[in-house]
Amino acid sequence: QVQLVESGGGLVQAGGSLRLSCAASGSIFNINLMGWYRQAPGKQRELVAQITGGASTNYADSVKGRFTISRDNAKNTVYLQMNSLKPEDTGVYYCKALVVGRLYWGQGTQVTVSS
Repeated sequence: QVQLVESGGGLVQAGGSLRLSCAASGSIFNINLMGWYRQAPGKQRELVAQITGGASTNYADSVKGRFTISRDNAKNTVYLQMNSLKPEDTGVYYCKALVVGRLYWGQGTQVTVSS
């Protein structure tokens, strides 16, 4: 099994920055894809950003130019650098990993952006 441990969430003012981290541990042979999703109360979970094993990236239109996803393969860790944060970025952020054809999720970390 694979465990995903997230950190870096918190409360920040609009225009500020946060960096989320997600460290994967356990029975890992190869991480094919890692990504970040978020969910606000009353809304569906949505893709924020993802990075493939080939290092290609994809972002939601709402975060392009503000968020950057990256990986440290030696540490099996994915990061989400969030700049110019807006109140609409508020939500629970979940880390996702696809490992040898199986999907794993982190427990979620709260990000709150005040106006």
